[in-house]
Amino acid sequence: PRSERGRSFKLSYYNEYKSYLSMTLETPDFYPGLPPGVKGMDTQKGGPYLKTVYFKIGDINEQAEFWSDASSEEVKECFRSATEAEPSDILKLYNDCNSLINISPKIVPNTPDTRYVLKVVGAKKCPDSGITPEINNTLLSIEKRLLALEKKILLNSGDTPPALWDMRAKVEGLREKLESVEHLSWMGLYKNINGTSSSSKLNGGLHCCGTKKSKEKHQYSQQVFEKFERLRSVELTEATRELLKKPSFDIWQWEDSEMLYLLQQMFVDLKLVERFYIELPVLQAFLYQVHLNYNYTPYHNFRHCFCVTQMMYGLIWLCNAQEYLDDIEVLILLVAAICHDLDHPGYNNSYQVNAKTELAMRYNDISPLENHHASVAFEILSCSNSNILKHLSPEDHKRFRAGMIKCILATDMARHNEIVSAFKAVHGNYDNNNPDHRLLMMMIFLKVADISNEARPMDVSEPWVECLLQEFFMQSDMEKLEGLPVAPFMDREKVTKPSAQVGFIKFVLIPLYESLATLFPVIREPILGPVNRAYEYYSEMAKKMAENKEEVKLKQEGRRISVETKPEPKKLEKGEDET
Repeated sequence: PRSERGRSFKLSYYNEYKSYLSMTLETPDFYPGLPPGVKGMDTQKGGPYLKTVYFKIGDINEQAEFWSDASSEEVKECFRSATEAEPSDILKLYNDCNSLINISPKIVPNTPDTRYVLKVVGAKKCPDSGITPEINNTLLSIEKRLLALEKKILLNSGDTPPALWDMRAKVEGLREKLESVEHLSWMGLYKNINGTSSSSKLNGGLHCCGTKKSKEKHQYSQQVFEKFERLRSVELTEATRELLKKPSFDIWQWEDSEMLYLLQQMFVDLKLVERFYIELPVLQAFLYQVHLNYNYTPYHNFRHCFCVTQMMYGLIWLCNAQEYLDDIEVLILLVAAICHDLDHPGYNNSYQVNAKTELAMRYNDISPLENHHASVAFEILSCSNSNILKHLSPEDHKRFRAGMIKCILATDMARHNEIVSAFKAVHGNYDNNNPDHRLLMMMIFLKVADISNEARPMDVSEPWVECLLQEFFMQSDMEKLEGLPVAPFMDREKVTKPSAQVGFIKFVLIPLYESLATLFPVIREPILGPVNRAYEYYSEMAKKMAENKEEVKLKQEGRRISVETKPEPKKLEKGEDET
């Protein structure tokens, strides 16, 4: 399907995730002694094994394969896709005795001769929300008691224990389930609220806004978060804190859990935690959700999120931005940098529009990705567990939301010239008391941070070029398969590393950075200096590649001329010796 969900699925095998999935067991197709329909590892060895279940829908024979350790939801989704049923429809599975069977990983494998029968039952819609007044009152009572308990513990100990987070998440998850299920059958009410770890602080494999993430990805993010939690007692050295403020910071030497910790430290050192009364468990839950909602694409992944945020953090200190912006605006810059590419599928706006994806349809072809990033960010911020804005006044929250949306939408490169031109127009009469001028400056700050790889040392910046080209080539290959227009700078047959960089640095980066340097000359050496050196580096690389190409061409032409002018061998007469 041409939707961002489908595209995200295609991109789930990169970076750390690839090594995580490499632990998957490779098993042969058959082990003697296993029951019919079972393939893979022998259950006596304790590993997962592959089940095959044969069934029929009407007169059509089907079969489903799934691993024994799959979740019930994954098994149900497998059967649902076979019937093309709606999410609200009920699936019923019968055996040859016409008895109802629970659709779960515990289904007994069968043979093609003993097929089960799968039927779809249309959901009967409830007249109202689906929650009876009695259930609603009970939930409200539980929520009030939890709130009172939380306040009491918070006053006594100063912190909220993980067990209370779990209880709150379970209650909220149950309410969410009851509100969304239209037909309250035994199957529709199924919900795993046993939880897996106190560290998630959220319900199961769903993030708080209900978007289901893959089981493997959720497990990996949870492992990252557990490591992040263990770093609570670690105190960052003063030398590392100072290094974190510099554009030359090496982002490649840090693991995901350590990057989460460094992001938390940025909030602390900018005094945003203190100024906006942000509780550390809430901030940590917010950062966990951010990590969970970045996809494993070659370029637009969580490491890119950290890279952009670290550059934003460095610019705030380098330019002394807190002298020009108030606390709300500094908070906007940092959170916008963290959230600016949330749930990026790895395919840009041109692809979204040309392929008529769900995102393009939803946002009427207007910055579909940037609108989506902002939307996902506010879904995360709407959850009480991860709402770092909960103590903002309504007026400040309104300011924050408007500013963050405008900053994230400004990262759409289709609007690049418009925004840079508007900023240059106010250079001569910039007024820091003018909120429109300050907003323009904030948009430029985020744009600079977003495309700041070349402002770093070459050994830090160059690997990003490889990552970006990999993502470009993935998109152009898909566009060729689907018969969509392909941009020349993304076509693997037309673009090289230097050709991709030289034009981008000359016509995009340098004018953008120069526009900011006009107001903040302090950035010229630490920011513009590496960019100019990168331009020289890639220009020289392009020159050498052109020379090598010309040399190869001349050699090929020389060989062809040599072959064409080579005399034919003399034919021997009768009686002549070859010597």
